[in-house]
Amino acid sequence: MSRSLDTHEMVVSPSYRLFGLMDMSVEPYGLDPDDTHWLLSAPGLVYLQVPSAVIESAVRLESWSSKPPESHANWFGREEVEVELPTGEIGIHTIDGGVQDIPLILPSAGLYEMRWQWMFNGDRGPFLSPIGGARALPVPPGQERELKGKDQYCLVQMWRTLSYT
Repeated sequence: MSRSLDTHEMVVSPSYRLFGLMDMSVEPYGLDPDDTHWLLSAPGLVYLQVPSAVIESAVRLESWSSKPPESHANWFGREEVEVELPTGEIGIHTIDGGVQDIPLILPSAGLYEMRWQWMFNGDRGPFLSPIGGARALPVPPGQERELKGKDQYCLVQMWRTLSYT
């Protein structure tokens, strides 16, 4: 049975329509945006593309012992990605703000699965898609408790998949 190991909540101000989670040992530059996916990944880092109207995003990071149960919130989007974290020490990265260390404890360095889920605040739109052309996004009713008055809420759940070699 999966159990929660640690959590951390913060507010992130995306820059250039991106914010990311990265291993503190990697260089965060050189990743080109892909207009077909919300998540962009490379060894040691994952970025989420967001609409330009997102000024503040409430982010909840969770470390799990194994794959966590599914959340039944009214998410706008959900993607999973596998990423190597060479040191297991992670930070939030924005282009304008640089890297901010996060006091989230991961079990160890290695290969992790990450589930990113997000919702937008329907009272703050309109939100134009950062992928596949600038079209208005239909925003399902949100979870006001999670949004906490911010433009977006993002839940990132991480769990170890294999040993790092």
